[in-house]
Amino acid sequence: MDEVTLCDSEPSRRHTREVLRRVGDTWSLATIACLIDGPRRFTELMKDLPGISHRMLTRTLRSLERDGLVSRTAYAEVPPRVEYTLTPLGHSLLEPLTELTEWAERSREQVESHRLSFDD
Repeated sequence: MDEVTLCDSEPSRRHTREVLRRVGDTWSLATIACLIDGPRRFTELMKDLPGISHRMLTRTLRSLERDGLVSRTAYAEVPPRVEYTLTPLGHSLLEPLTELTEWAERSREQVESHRLSFDD
């Protein structure tokens, strides 16, 4: 494995931890997954994310928007319409997330086996 040089300084390490926390958050990942196929309205996201509260979805979308992964577009209509979509930066995250998901699926049996051994 190549040596990671991007995390040499404390500010770099802190930034990396913050980004990994964001993309590793359950609701952030689920929200990003819901936006893969294109723009979605808030109510659509609420329906597609069972168990998320209105407040948590609002916080998640704001955090993803703040990090530049999601954009918010408000339309001047009655009733008001707001859509969320992945930004180019958000789309660039899909490949490594897909790779990580595929690794998790490929490694599931091994991980479960190690957990059983450890718990015994």
